[in-house]
Amino acid sequence: MRVGVIGGGLMGSGIAEVCARAGVDVTLVETDDSRVEKSRLGIESGLARATRSGRLTDEGRVAALERLAYTAELEDLDGVDAAIEAIIEDEAAKRDLFIRLDSLLPDARFLASNTSSVPIMKLAAGTSKPERVLGLHFFNPVPVLALVELVRSIMTSSETLETARVFAEQTLGKTCIDSQDRAGFVVNALLIPYLLSAIRMSESGFASREDIDRGMVQGCAHPMGPLALSDLIGLDTLLAVSESLYEEFRDPASVAPALLHRMVEAGLLGRKSGRGFYDYSKPRSTG
Repeated sequence: MRVGVIGGGLMGSGIAEVCARAGVDVTLVETDDSRVEKSRLGIESGLARATRSGRLTDEGRVAALERLAYTAELEDLDGVDAAIEAIIEDEAAKRDLFIRLDSLLPDARFLASNTSSVPIMKLAAGTSKPERVLGLHFFNPVPVLALVELVRSIMTSSETLETARVFAEQTLGKTCIDSQDRAGFVVNALLIPYLLSAIRMSESGFASREDIDRGMVQGCAHPMGPLALSDLIGLDTLLAVSESLYEEFRDPASVAPALLHRMVEAGLLGRKSGRGFYDYSKPRSTG
């Protein structure tokens, strides 16, 4: 099987790595040569870490590298069996990409989006075969977390759904949960209001960022506090998802605090920018 992954950021690179490790030939598409090289180096680093930790043999690492191809040309996906979109969380950009994929890949088994929040029907509406469009929402870090949300629009066919389920579960070894095609799906519809509440608590001075995170880690046995998790997700992504949730449900709990807007405007996006609620240029502890 040959799969195309469009977008080589943290999520796209993780999806490409998991596919290659599972024996799937992967072509990863980025917007230009510099981003292609950055994605390549990131995946090679991830495979090396997996080898050092014992989760992957050196033979497996070499085999995965041989299954990976990189390009800045979408047309190089011609002939792939399936495509997974993992570009920026921008509805218009995703819609445009799906229109192009629909034309370029008339015989692909499915066209999937890794969107965190955009309803799948909005992406499928511009295609000639909306029945083969669905959501495959992976979680970060993709090589570590087993969950994939399988999102079926009102037009997604049962055949497409089951083809994607077999791919995610049997080929990639993931665990799937099914979600209706509503903004945020299952996990983010529950998670995002919680994270926004933690940001409001910090913004108001009710508690320090460290105590908020320490409270949820030590008091609720969460593996990571909400502000540290927000940094891991990316504050720009968190803002985009919150806006999508509010647009669909008009729930005040989904309204992004002013602090989140200001941090995104300042480029303080979390781990990927080196600074968010925490500074990642130096060691820290949240308890």
